[in-house]
Amino acid sequence: MKKTFKLTHPKIKYARLVEAVRHDVKKYVKRERNKALPEGVDFWDFACKFGDTEETAEPIHLAEIGKCIDQVERQQLESFYLEILAQPGYRTKKTKMDE
Repeated sequence: MKKTFKLTHPKIKYARLVEAVRHDVKKYVKRERNKALPEGVDFWDFACKFGDTEETAEPIHLAEIGKCIDQVERQQLESFYLEILAQPGYRTKKTKMDE
């Protein structure tokens, strides 16, 4: 998903538009996670970018998307760019130093 979300509409209130964006993000992530895994892949990982525009978007973790949307809502921005791309993920074994 590479999309610029517009948060302005003549009839729909701002808070409702923000909630619709949250719902779209959750629905997309759920749909991608339910896809069959390729051979040798442990899980679906997601490469995410967030910013005011596509050019200024910076990489973030999937868990930080909610916080970024909260920040947009506090600032009352009219639009923002969000990119979420599914990619194969591989588990790594923990070493004794990691524990």
